[in-house]
Amino acid sequence: MADWKNPPRLFIPGPVQVYDDVLRQLARPTLGHRGKEYTQLHGDTVDMLKKILFTEQNVFLSTSSASGIWEAAVRNCLAPDETLLATGCGAFSDKWASVARQCGTNVDELKVDWGKPILPEMIDEKLAAGKYAAMTLVHNETSTGLTNPIADISEMMKKKYPDVLVFVDSVSGMVGLPLKFDELGWDVAFASVQKAFAIPPGLAVAAVSSRALEKSKAVPNRGYYFNFELWAKSAEKSQTLVTPNIPHIMALNYQCEKLLKEGMENAWRRHKDMADFVRTWAKENFDLFCDEKYASNTLTTINNTKGINVAETISAIQQKHNTIFGNGYGKLKEQTFRIAHMGDITIHDLKDLLAWIEEEITRGN
Repeated sequence: MADWKNPPRLFIPGPVQVYDDVLRQLARPTLGHRGKEYTQLHGDTVDMLKKILFTEQNVFLSTSSASGIWEAAVRNCLAPDETLLATGCGAFSDKWASVARQCGTNVDELKVDWGKPILPEMIDEKLAAGKYAAMTLVHNETSTGLTNPIADISEMMKKKYPDVLVFVDSVSGMVGLPLKFDELGWDVAFASVQKAFAIPPGLAVAAVSSRALEKSKAVPNRGYYFNFELWAKSAEKSQTLVTPNIPHIMALNYQCEKLLKEGMENAWRRHKDMADFVRTWAKENFDLFCDEKYASNTLTTINNTKGINVAETISAIQQKHNTIFGNGYGKLKEQTFRIAHMGDITIHDLKDLLAWIEEEITRGN
């Protein structure tokens, strides 16, 4: 039986390692969610998030995982007779297309092999048909460790398809990778806090454009819990529609203060430095799963070129060092393994993990 009182150090791609200073925020006395103290907490947190995401538009807090915003985006912003273009380059982008269909949305897919990027010209070719009201894109595909070329895609979209709404899953990208919401011209972008925010799971952050909010008002059957129009009315009072996860918002407030003090450019650079360190090690010992041009700065997916038993290696390091990293996801299990380098961990932490992996490889040989 696992010892939950002595949890392992986490280098999996989420939930990531959460340090004691953040955990202490979760233990603060709770607040009444309709009182002035919570209103102050909520308002201050959203104000900081707007700076972090470089937006003057709407930022909402949802007591859910980011998967809830998969559903929210399509249910709020697509009329029954409209069609969504869902781009897919891995497990989570593919899953979003499936969720959209389960919401009754008309969906066409643009798919590439896992580990390959979605390129602007691919989207252009599909959108040229003139049949799509919106598209989905994953910023950073957690299953493959790939970052899509969002700046290039956004420039193409703004020039050629300014009326097509853009929904972006930035679950393992937000705050670890550059994300300037207004400049990119996106309409919905979201993340769970258990990734680069380095908070336990249970809360999602969503940036929503003014035009997406306006569009939602005319869309029928949006539901209640994830209703953008109702969220916006509550947000005007620095409140949430339903009872929020207040301890998580306290931790989010704390992490936002740290990020702004560090500066977002510095935070992005710190993540890149960790990524460069892991990628260098991976190329020396194995190989990268993705073309390095598109390799993520928040997690690295490593091609298991030496054919090691990944599960046994993970188990051995957990037993000896109380530390775990990630096996490949889905069909990539054992073919790859994943090391997260996001949130509050440091290169010093990564040096420990990589040395232990090397020890196990040497022992296995």
